[in-house]
Amino acid sequence: MTDHAPAPALLAKAETLVEALPYLQRYAGQTFVVKYGGHAMGSPELQRDFAEDVVLLKAVGINPVVVHGGGPQIGAMLKRLGVESRFVDGLRVTDAETAQIAEMVLAGSINKEIVGWIGQAGGRAVGLSGKDAGFVTAEKVRRDTPDKLQGIERHVDLGFVGEPVGVDRRIIDTLSAAGIIPVVAPIAIGADGHTYNINADTMAGAIAAALGASRFFLLTDVVGVLDKQGELLTDLDPARIAELRADGTVTGGMIPKLETCVAAVEAGVDAAVIIDGRVPHGMLLEIFTREGAGTLVHR
Repeated sequence: MTDHAPAPALLAKAETLVEALPYLQRYAGQTFVVKYGGHAMGSPELQRDFAEDVVLLKAVGINPVVVHGGGPQIGAMLKRLGVESRFVDGLRVTDAETAQIAEMVLAGSINKEIVGWIGQAGGRAVGLSGKDAGFVTAEKVRRDTPDKLQGIERHVDLGFVGEPVGVDRRIIDTLSAAGIIPVVAPIAIGADGHTYNINADTMAGAIAAALGASRFFLLTDVVGVLDKQGELLTDLDPARIAELRADGTVTGGMIPKLETCVAAVEAGVDAAVIIDGRVPHGMLLEIFTREGAGTLVHR
């Protein structure tokens, strides 16, 4: 070794780039759909990290599509306006007034804020909702809830809460080909002409399936799926997920997230990843390192 040998820290950086090389080659030209939400949206440092990650993906030839949530922000605005919220199975009951407020918050302030972060990180982004160019069409969600006293199922009207039934990918293809990162708010219009608020996980999964995405990332407030000893499960398929649900390992809010992941991979997405959005650059660790950083779900 000469006196002019590079410092170990510099060599480590070079080795990191070399480790990333096969993944850069593998994913060049592929589409990644990222559902962005949780505490990662509430921290300025994590917001900056997320924007930098998305811009980096675009710079190395990957086509990221961001789909964001905004439940806490909607709740805060409703509270400010004196509108009471009610939930059924984790979904907000949405009357006409609440639907208007949700669209204002999601497709307005949050959407443009994310576009701004990406711009500050050196990228080009355009904000849209499912209503733009007929991108996503929706229909009203139907929910039944058990009445334990009567022993029957009762229909619950959630109002203007929808689920995607059609995705026209042309606008996403056009934006991506132009070097622009689409940022999507989970709002869509139905055949009945009504505007519907859609769960962001569900919206992102439907878009990932329609685009034939190579990866679908769900950024959450947990490290991923844990076993009964609290250890991270890094590799799952639908059969294993069914076992984990049956034995009570997977419960609560993780169930619908895994259902979304399974639906996406069964519809053609190569793999879905549940990852902790609170970890700085966690998405890059998952994509470009051997170890990964979350729970990967594949067919």
